Amino acid sequence: MSGERFTLDTNILVYRVDGRAGWKQQVADRIIELAVLADCWLTLQSLSEFYSAASRKGLMLPERAAETARIWLDLFPTATASEASVRTALAAASAGRASYWDALLVATAAEAGCTVVLTEDMADGSTLLNVRILNPFADSDLAPAARNLLASD
Repeated sequence: MSGERFTLDTNILVYRVDGRAGWKQQVADRIIELAVLADCWLTLQSLSEFYSAASRKGLMLPERAAETARIWLDLFPTATASEASVRTALAAASAGRASYWDALLVATAAEAGCTVVLTEDMADGSTLLNVRILNPFADSDLAPAARNLLASD
């Protein structure tokens, strides 16, 4: 693996269970399968948002969405938002650098030592709070930068 610590945004977790997501579901499945073997941390924010979105959108029954989140809690180390990450997110959001929730995800990930966030919700290739943003769905398959992050040496 690349050796970089990274995190996955909620959209990847949701695509994993969304039968209507087409090729994005297949890519999300591959990302999660490889992320389990890498230095990937999940934020409790992403796991919580996953449960909410999957059950609210009818992608899964609430009980199944909860079970899926519990499985990921067992498979991945997790990071939780601290007071410092909330303050950092507030500053970034109020400065117009990101939405509050995106900034909180990145700030929490940065505190956990992540250098990359895989997401389609922020500008691919940009940097926020010294964390690189990679869109794994930038191509019609797993984007090359994400593939390199997840690749075996």
